[in-house]
Amino acid sequence: MAATSIVLDPVTRLEGHLKITVQVDTVGGVQQVTDAWTTGTLFRGFELILVGRPPEDAEHLTQRICGVCPVSHGLAAVKAQDAAANVTIPDNARIMRNLVQGSNFIQSHILHFYHLALQDYVSIDHTAGVPDMAPWQPSWNTDQRLDSATNSALVSNYLTALDMRRLAHEMGALLGGRMPHPPTYISGGFTTTPRAARLTAFNNYLSRLRSFINNTYLTDVETVAAIYHDYDHLASQPIGQGYGNLLAFGVFDLNPSGASKLLKRGVVTFGTSKKKKKKKVKVKKVNVNSITEQVTFSWYADSTNNLNPTSGETTPQYPKGSAYSWLKAPRYLGSPYEVGALARMWVNGSYSQGISVMDRHRARAQEAALIAAAMQTWVGQLSSAGAVYNQPKLPANAAGVGLTEAPRGALGHWVQYTGGTISGYQVVTPTCWNASPRDSSGNRGPIEQALIGTPVQNLAEPIEVLRVIHSFDPCLSCAVHVMRPGEKGRVFRLDHVHGEDLDHRHHRHHTHRHGP
Repeated sequence: MAATSIVLDPVTRLEGHLKITVQVDTVGGVQQVTDAWTTGTLFRGFELILVGRPPEDAEHLTQRICGVCPVSHGLAAVKAQDAAANVTIPDNARIMRNLVQGSNFIQSHILHFYHLALQDYVSIDHTAGVPDMAPWQPSWNTDQRLDSATNSALVSNYLTALDMRRLAHEMGALLGGRMPHPPTYISGGFTTTPRAARLTAFNNYLSRLRSFINNTYLTDVETVAAIYHDYDHLASQPIGQGYGNLLAFGVFDLNPSGASKLLKRGVVTFGTSKKKKKKKVKVKKVNVNSITEQVTFSWYADSTNNLNPTSGETTPQYPKGSAYSWLKAPRYLGSPYEVGALARMWVNGSYSQGISVMDRHRARAQEAALIAAAMQTWVGQLSSAGAVYNQPKLPANAAGVGLTEAPRGALGHWVQYTGGTISGYQVVTPTCWNASPRDSSGNRGPIEQALIGTPVQNLAEPIEVLRVIHSFDPCLSCAVHVMRPGEKGRVFRLDHVHGEDLDHRHHRHHTHRHGP
């Protein structure tokens, strides 16, 4: 067959607007993806919004980058300020920062598997109790393997998971003040105290969430992985492997300096899960100075290409030659690196099975259990009489870097202050790492590379492509941010769209398996 191009625009069941283009051809008798391009379709501009503002604005404004992982942005922002002011935060503040961020990780991990990825596997089987409504309809019917009993159980757990996400949000709000954008993260510490009644309530929530994670979430991931075994590391050619380069900044500080973390900082490079079996995988230290952002295929000025975020710039240029994305292309030592729960667990030595689609789901579920167990310990370490704040003394002219992890992966904020206000700001998000376009050397981004070799049974319903994409849980809300129409542009408010009209307008796009 001649090569066929499939455009999924927008890809649904993720945050923000992502366009994926894949080329499908027959190789070795198998119809499969032979090339791929990921496109972030909105301009990224939060860095520009922050310039000229007071330092303390950063932790509040950057949380608005995303409603799923705002806590990590708030933490990265205050870590950058803490570093610039050379302030050490009290243990109480460190622990409460961890607890609120842990609450956010748990809700995001549950969201990812049950509400963003599971619909790629559950069949439309009315006898199994799958309702004839969104998010289960409209549906694709390619490669459905689950029996009625399994379908029914997973749909039931999907509904239970909605309650679990609510509990995680309520748990985080006990110390964060509100969710999803807690105001309690400030440079030098935290704005609330660990009151006994709140901690008792926190533990009650955590107990219910741990039960769900250990008895349901972990089991459901293994159930799906066993049936869709070709997406798992035990297959001869696991689907969705990618480069095998993994990077983590580390998260959940265990001491005041942050040198010790629950999930460590490091990089792993081993190519594929098959290669890693032949030799021991070595975890190397991260050199932050070796991070650059390339823009050869991004809609930014070429003069900003290959800069470290410390001196990075956000200078949009659209249109631009062969560029195809608003995402920059972060690189470590010039190479693409995957970030996320799989990378964190590999770097930490907590997971070492593979790097396929199901490995991403499994590592994320196991990480949720690991974090929840640690949170139980942290609650007991809080002291009602302990300090929660040390006054920072931020120099008028300074710079700082805040590195942490969002649920989706490594997150960094780089900030410069001049005359007491923000003069430069760069945010490198997990999805910029994972969904990046090609770089100056022509290397694909991690998602683009992971799609290569993915079999596609039905060109009209490329469900296999979505399974790979969703395993990364892209967040384009984090990666792309601001769009403004031109002078002659007009903005329309759409009050009502009939379902039939909506279906006709999207008929040509293969954008989703379930959900509007």
